[in-house]
Amino acid sequence: MSTLQLVLAQINLMVGDIHGNTDQVVEVARRAHREHGADLVLFPELTLCGYPPEDLLLRPSMQKRIDAALVELKQAGLPCAVLVGYPRVIAGTVLNMAGLIQDGELVAEYAKQKLPNYQVFDELRYFVPGEQPCVIDINGIPTAITICEDIWHPEPVVQAERAGARLMLNINASPFHRGKAQERLDLLARQAQAGKMPIVYVNSVGGQDELVFDGGSFAVDRNGELRARAPEFVESLLPVTVEADGDQVTLAQGSDAKPLDGLASVYQALVLGVRDYVNKNGFKGVVLGLSGGIDSALTLAVAVDALGPDRVEAVMMPFRYTSDLSKNDAADQAKRLGIHYRVIGIEGIFDASMKALESEFAGSERDTTEENLQARARGMLLMAISNKKGFMVLTTGNKSEMSVGYATLYGDMVGGFNALKDVPKILVYELSRYRNTVSPVIPETVITREPSAELAPDQVDSDSLPPYDVLDEILRLYIDEDHSAAYIIGKGFDEATVMRVVRLVDRNEYKRRQAAVGVRISERGFGRDRRYPITNGWKAGE
Repeated sequence: MSTLQLVLAQINLMVGDIHGNTDQVVEVARRAHREHGADLVLFPELTLCGYPPEDLLLRPSMQKRIDAALVELKQAGLPCAVLVGYPRVIAGTVLNMAGLIQDGELVAEYAKQKLPNYQVFDELRYFVPGEQPCVIDINGIPTAITICEDIWHPEPVVQAERAGARLMLNINASPFHRGKAQERLDLLARQAQAGKMPIVYVNSVGGQDELVFDGGSFAVDRNGELRARAPEFVESLLPVTVEADGDQVTLAQGSDAKPLDGLASVYQALVLGVRDYVNKNGFKGVVLGLSGGIDSALTLAVAVDALGPDRVEAVMMPFRYTSDLSKNDAADQAKRLGIHYRVIGIEGIFDASMKALESEFAGSERDTTEENLQARARGMLLMAISNKKGFMVLTTGNKSEMSVGYATLYGDMVGGFNALKDVPKILVYELSRYRNTVSPVIPETVITREPSAELAPDQVDSDSLPPYDVLDEILRLYIDEDHSAAYIIGKGFDEATVMRVVRLVDRNEYKRRQAAVGVRISERGFGRDRRYPITNGWKAGE
């Protein structure tokens, strides 16, 4: 009987910070050995450069820095072995590599075979695939090394089994979307049964631009049964004890951090995405416009949960159409959350703008131009506060609005990051209600009142948009599932409504291209997932 003590290092890495990531590997490996008696510590995919490094991989100095980091790890005097990920240039081509460092030597390397090139992934731009399995004896156990996407395909598992593997290690940088945790568990259960071996899966955690890596590292036995699982959305060390008796390799029962339910997982993804974007980019805090509406209310709650009240500032910027209810609700929420809050009216800015434009507007009727001026006055104030204080502006538009262009360029779209960019309006309501079950930080009237931009007298969103339950379902079918207008109409939706919505989606790509980056929670977020030309002749009904 032989035993192998693994520790899954679910850590938050910084893309491009090779020195800092290397230091973190050394520190975590020592802690894993000290606290858990680790023989081998598993780190996430592309540990040393972070994931996704994108065109940093094309920098001539990348390999020099990686080589220096590997030397540093070999010379660090680590008390246990480590499995780390990194890019490797061989004969002019770049491989996505995993390397096992033991007793100061790089004893094994494996090149990722399956390179994802869909949704947010673009690995074929940078890497060439490996072809060979890597099976190495670790404490008497024939162990296969694989990387992320490999585990989603049958070939690497079959290949490893045929090469004699009795245990598989899989290092990952697998981003979050709704339902992803269960997808991973179901997948590994099938693959473990197919390969007749336990699989140990370590994932990264943290935010990287629009992507959020949710952790949730885990291990399954050869029957696909869960044996250990790390918590989601936090850094964690998960010990996994492997026992081998001849060809029989088993996993001892370890700790099981139960996964979050649907709304809780989405909310934590938003919080982590905001926290890491702000912190990793060196902002002192955030400022946002608090309108008294539900989008800014949810954004404020996320911001405070991410950064704490001392690093969040909210500004109510009323105009003559702003209701007392909106003013009172904004002040109420700011008080509940204990943030820095102020009121700055935009009447003077608007009036001065209209005066300056008087000759340009002469003879024309009032239209959305005047509404957009209000939004742009607010955007100007927020950016001035941002410049002066070093606080990043959080913009507050949701996915439904961004889909149909219900937002003002250089107005309410102003900002560096958008927590709700991939959150449809109905989900905004659901998340707001969920957050209030934790503590009632959003006034009930914000949730129950009819939504309005308050840019004109008695204005409500339903004046210009279908009801949000209808709109969100049309958008889901058209954007997330790529169905045609004809298909959607065939599902029972009003033809005129469908045609209007899909035309708005197509027509407003130019706005989305200029929008702030935001947290991705779906499999079809605006950004990496959906790349449409601004100028095109596509007909919406086809």
